[in-house]
Amino acid sequence: MKFITKLPVWVVWGLAFPLIVLNGWLVLTVFNYFQSLITVFIAANLLAFILNYGVKFFTYYRVKRNRAVLFVILLTLLTIGVLAVTLGPFVFNQLNDLANKLPSWVESGSIQLQALNDWAVARKLPLNLSGISDQLTEKLTDLLRHLTENILGVAVGTVGSIFDLVLTIILTFYLLLNGEQLWNGLCEWFPPIISREIRPSLRQNFHNYVIGQASLASIIGVCMTLAFVILQVPFGSLFGLAVGFMGLFPFGVTLSITVLSFLTALKSFWLGAKVLIVAAIIQQIIENGVAPRLLAGFTGLNPVWVLISLLTGAKIGGLLGLIVAVPMAGFIKDTAKILRNGSTNEVVVNEES
Repeated sequence: MKFITKLPVWVVWGLAFPLIVLNGWLVLTVFNYFQSLITVFIAANLLAFILNYGVKFFTYYRVKRNRAVLFVILLTLLTIGVLAVTLGPFVFNQLNDLANKLPSWVESGSIQLQALNDWAVARKLPLNLSGISDQLTEKLTDLLRHLTENILGVAVGTVGSIFDLVLTIILTFYLLLNGEQLWNGLCEWFPPIISREIRPSLRQNFHNYVIGQASLASIIGVCMTLAFVILQVPFGSLFGLAVGFMGLFPFGVTLSITVLSFLTALKSFWLGAKVLIVAAIIQQIIENGVAPRLLAGFTGLNPVWVLISLLTGAKIGGLLGLIVAVPMAGFIKDTAKILRNGSTNEVVVNEES
C-alpha cells in the first residue's frame, strides 16, 4: 500500500484504467444477460422509494407499517386506474387526431418553404430551398410511419410484459415492508469507510431529484398548458402535458419545446415562432426564478456530466436508465469523494505513524 501511494498519480491511473474497463465490460455483460430481472428490481426500488413517502405519512399517525403499505399500494393502483379511465381516452384521441392532421401540416410546411424560396428568388437572395420541401415531406412521412409502427410495437410489448408488471408490483410491496433489512445487508458488503455513508448519500440524491424534478415538471406543465391554450395552439393541452412529462428529465423541457415549435411551425410559421418565444420565456422564468429554490445543489454535477450521464443511462437502461441516471451520477460523485477523503485520511495517518 505504501509503495502504491508513492507512485505518481498518472502511473496509478495507468495501472487501474485497464482493470476499470475490464470490470465495466463484465458489469455490462452481466446486466445485458439479466436485463429483464435487473430492470424489474430497479423499477421496484424506485417505486418503493417514491411510495415510501406515503407510508411514512400513515405511520406518522401511528398506523402499522404493513397496513400503511397496503393502503398506499391500493391508493396508488386506484389513482392509476382513475387516471387511465379519465385522462387516457383524452390523450389517445388527441394523439390519434395529431397523427391524422400531421400529413396536412407537413404539406403546409412544404408550401411555406416553397413560398419563402420564391420570395428569395424574386429578390435574388442566395437562398435555395427548392429541394428542401420535398425532402421535408419525405422525411416526415417516413417519421410518421415509423412512429405509428413503434406505437403498435410498444402496445404489443406492453401486453407481453404483463408478467414483469405484476412482478414489479409484488416486489415493490415486499421492498416497502422489508427493504430496510435488504439494504442494510447489501451495505455490509462495502468497506466500512463507504458503508457508513452510502445509504444516506443514495437516499439524499434520489430524494432531491424526485421531489425537485417532479415539482418543477408540474409547474412547467401547468404553465405551458395554460399558455398554449391562451395562444390557441392546436392540441395545446396535449403539448402542455408533453412538456410537463419531459420536465421530469434534465434538458427535457428544452428538447420538447424545440420539437413542438417545429411541429406548430409546419402548420403556421408565425404560430411556431410564438410558441417558441412564449415557451422559452416561461422556461427561463421558471428555471431562473423557481428552479434554483427547488433544485439548488441537488446533484452538484456539471451540466456536461449531467448530459453524459443521461446519454449513458439511456444507452444502458432505456427510459428507466434515463430516469435514474442523474441521481446515480450524483451518488457516484459523492462515493468517489468519500473514497478520496478516506484515502487522504489514511495516507495522513500512515505518515504520522
